[in-house]
Amino acid sequence: MNLADLRWPDLSADAHRTVLAVPLGATEQHGPHLPLDTDTAIATELCRRLAARIPNIIVAPAIPYGSSGEHTGFPGTLSIGAAALEFLVVELVRSADAFAGTVLVNGHGGNLQPLRAAVATLHAEGRRVLLWCPRGTPGDSHAGHAETSAMLRIRAHEVTMSAAAPGNTRPLPDLIDDLRRHGVAFVSPNGVLGDPTHADPAAGEHLLTDWAQALAAATTRWLNHR
Repeated sequence: MNLADLRWPDLSADAHRTVLAVPLGATEQHGPHLPLDTDTAIATELCRRLAARIPNIIVAPAIPYGSSGEHTGFPGTLSIGAAALEFLVVELVRSADAFAGTVLVNGHGGNLQPLRAAVATLHAEGRRVLLWCPRGTPGDSHAGHAETSAMLRIRAHEVTMSAAAPGNTRPLPDLIDDLRRHGVAFVSPNGVLGDPTHADPAAGEHLLTDWAQALAAATTRWLNHR
């Protein structure tokens, strides 16, 4: 299931009928209560669940850096920017031609624009690649109820609920202009867009199950469309 655990001879006979799933995340602030790798952890868990649902899928090591410039100002945030992420993904997928295709599972909304540009380039080159991202809700877009619940389900020991506090709960479309111009800290001093205070692992499992089902359905449609 995990590419990093294998040797190249393990893949020599089956790579041409195996799909590579790549988790894409970020290293960025997620409020005072969640770890910096939250997006990467969730993307990796969704890839793991995808591989458990559909045969002949193998999970690549996660890409833990993304386009996170909007979180500048919070210590610990590391960003490679949009151009570098686009270039990285294009070159990565080009290098995966031995596989039957690549599924990019993205856990960070700020990655979407460069990832869409990368996929457009790869499609123009004739490569089989699918980009998928879990859906959120407008008033719960970062370190709120959804992400906190998911992390309580998969890595509860790294969540500090005693530090959880509501952030800006206005819908993201109402904030997006200020967020893009001035960053997340301008619209939410604690870095939270949503309210994590009532998060729980049962809600996290429900979300992860729904997301995994949606990812598996999208991947199945993509595999069947030749």
